[in-house]
Parts: sequence; structure tokens; C-alpha cells
Amino acid sequence: MKIIFAGGGTAGHINPALAIAGYIRNKDKDAQILFVGNKGGMEETLVPKAGFDMEFIHISGFQRKLTPAALKQNILTVKRTLTSSMEAKKIIQNFNPDICVGTGGYVSGPVLRTAAKMGIPTIIHEQNAYPGVTNKMLAKSAKRVMLAVKDAEEYFDKKSNCVITGNPVRREIIEADKDAARKELGVDERPLVLSFGGSLGAKMINEGVAGLIARSGKDGQYQHIHGYGKNGLWFPDLIKEKGVNIDECDNLDVREYIDNMATCMAAADLVISRAGAITLSEIQALGKPAILIPSPNVAENHQYHNAMALVNNGAAEIIEEKDLTEELLIEKADSLLQDKEKLAEYSANSRKMAILDTNERIYSIIKKITGSV
Repeated sequence: MKIIFAGGGTAGHINPALAIAGYIRNKDKDAQILFVGNKGGMEETLVPKAGFDMEFIHISGFQRKLTPAALKQNILTVKRTLTSSMEAKKIIQNFNPDICVGTGGYVSGPVLRTAAKMGIPTIIHEQNAYPGVTNKMLAKSAKRVMLAVKDAEEYFDKKSNCVITGNPVRREIIEADKDAARKELGVDERPLVLSFGGSLGAKMINEGVAGLIARSGKDGQYQHIHGYGKNGLWFPDLIKEKGVNIDECDNLDVREYIDNMATCMAAADLVISRAGAITLSEIQALGKPAILIPSPNVAENHQYHNAMALVNNGAAEIIEEKDLTEELLIEKADSLLQDKEKLAEYSANSRKMAILDTNERIYSIIKKITGSV
């Protein structure tokens, strides 16, 4: 079986493809897998690091701003739209795949469009509750449209062959144990809050949780792990301005990057984070109550829709960034952490949403479509 994966631009598009490809490689030692990515994208580093072969096309997105620089970029994008299809055709002809799998991002477009025109079956995977433009376009010719959550189905054409597969979740998340994780971290019976805004950090989340962290540093009510990110190196000074020295508080673990996320999330009683698709799938897999602060700076405001999928199922609270204050975040955190029944209800509802066999579901679809069953 020969498979092309096309997806890139963000880790949210690349990592699901890597998880699926890794699963297939373990299941079928004879499978030949090729990734097609955008030259200069994150995939250029992540894919070879995972041990997969890769080819590149050149593609970019349109800019909505009416500036000279944006106009110049849009002219370049028009040219790349034409040349990228030719680049994709050459790659596809040389590799001769049995199927092409798209996981989103600009690079998926020319690869899967070209494959469909050449009579090669295509399938797409949509990680978010609100689908991206590329995937909505590609769905018309795809054999299957694989969705992380059912909420996304209403945004696709009724003729699209949609199936719920969930998002791939790392094995270490699925197998993590709360008691073992708390023991490893050395935390006690007090509630543990985990908050983060991604590897770069999120300024609004850092500012929003500062009050809660400073209060816990003073009264010791909660234990708190917070990742402030590469762009948040100023955060410890902000807490100091609030009268708390982090180094003197054994209930506070404040650091730039959380490199043991599976352990920290498993140990937590409450998660405060953005609403990226993969993060939410991990929250669901571990059944964690959450306060979600969606980033408004993403395509089609998809993080808001991701968050609302949990909110509508009684599994999380939401604070839109425009409404975020230290006081509101403290109020919502206290409301959850001081109500054990509500906390348990949110946890159960979150876990009900989890799909833990995503890779197997997708692998089964690929085998069925390629006749490899």
C-alpha cells in the first residue's frame, strides 16, 4: 500500500498526519508513505524528524489586508496556485500512490485536487469543529470526510461522505494515570490547576491567570502548574509585582515550557488553556474539566467553535478573550474547584466525548478504500 499525506502550516495539521502515518507504519511494515509539504513550513522539520520521506511544493495563502505588501503576496499566491498543481502532479506520478490523505493547510489543496483529477482516491481529516476552507473545498471529491467532532458535519455539503473518527491522541496521554502522575510530580491532596498558552505563550492567558497564581502563592489554596511560553519571559516578574516570589512557593510550578504535558494534564483537577483541536482531544481523553479561552486570531474563529463543542456537552466553561479578566477567571475556577459534584460531572462529560481509537478507525477506512482489507 502506497500513501501520500498532504498537510502543513501548523502543528495542528502536521501532528495528526504523523500520528496516523506512524500507526500505519507499525501495522503494515510494507506500507510506503510519502509526505508532501510546503517548502519552508513547519513540516520541513517535523516530518523528517519522525522518519518519513518528504517532497515539497510551493504554495501560500491569500492576504485579506489591502496593503502593497499584501497585494504583492496575493499576486505571488495566484502564480503558486498554478505551479503548485504541476509540482503536485509530478510528485504523484513518480510515487503512484493508492490513496492521498489530506489533513488541512494550504498544501492539501493542490495535492488532493490533482490526485482526484488523476483518479486516485482521496480522503480528508478535519481536526476542528468548524472546518477550514481548504477541507470544505476538497470534501466535494473526497471518498471520506473524517471528522474529529460531529459538530463539524453541518458545515459540509449533505452529499459529503462524513464519518466521525476523532483526533489522534498520543499514547502517553491515553495511558496516563492521575494518581501515578500526582505522585511523580510530588503534589498533595489540594486541587491542582494546569494552565498554558502553547509553546510561544499567550499574552492574554498569562495576564488572566496571574491573579489566580498570585492568590494561590499567598493562601496556598490551590497548587498550580503554568507554562508561560517563549514570549512570556516577563511573567515571573508580573507575579512578583503582585507580591509573590514564585521560588518561595512550593505549591507553584511556573516555567517557560511544559515538557511533561501528559503527566501534568493527568495530574490536574482543572485545565485552563486555548481551544486548539489536539489540546481538546487530550483534555477529553483524560476527562479533564476545563476553562477554555479560545484564540480569536485563527482562521474562521475555529477555536471558539471547538470550545463550544465541549461547553454544549457540559464539559467545559468558556471565556472569550474580549471578556477575560483576572476576576472572572478566579470566579470560574473557584466555582468549579469548590464544587466536587460539578467537577465530577464535567469530568464525566468530557470523557464521554473522547474517541481513543482514532488511528484504527482511519486505518480501517484507508484499507477499505484501497481494497487492502
